[in-house]
Amino acid sequence: MASVFLLDTNILTYAVDRRDPAKRELALEALAALRENETGAVSTQTLAEFYVSATARIPDPLSLLEAGARLAEIAATFAVHEITLPIVLEAARAAHAHQMSYWDAQVWATAKLNQIPFVLSEDFQGWGSLEGVRCINPLIDGFKLSSLAGP
Repeated sequence: MASVFLLDTNILTYAVDRRDPAKRELALEALAALRENETGAVSTQTLAEFYVSATARIPDPLSLLEAGARLAEIAATFAVHEITLPIVLEAARAAHAHQMSYWDAQVWATAKLNQIPFVLSEDFQGWGSLEGVRCINPLIDGFKLSSLAGP
């Protein structure tokens, strides 16, 4: 099945961060739904950022071994899109044209160039819909992936 939802790093991080149980539960629910309907994707950027976040940026970090195992699990579960030169160039264009950070623009460009209509992230709420890619926050109570796109 084609990728419909590109995961941003913060969704993966909330799934392992115990500071906010409500957000953790919502992140886990979103990941389970994507796993079930096989419409989720990640980028190599997101995988790398997750590893750093999960091992160094949360108060109760994963061990390096556990984080590596989580990376392997995520990569086996979701489609993985590599960061390519066209993505880098499109991200640079978008960062300038839309006044966004380069790293956010790279997430957006990955979705756009891989024809993924939705980015799931707690960030980017100023986007709304940008050149055919819509950013959605799945960490809002009551959010359901089925309301956006069926399996």
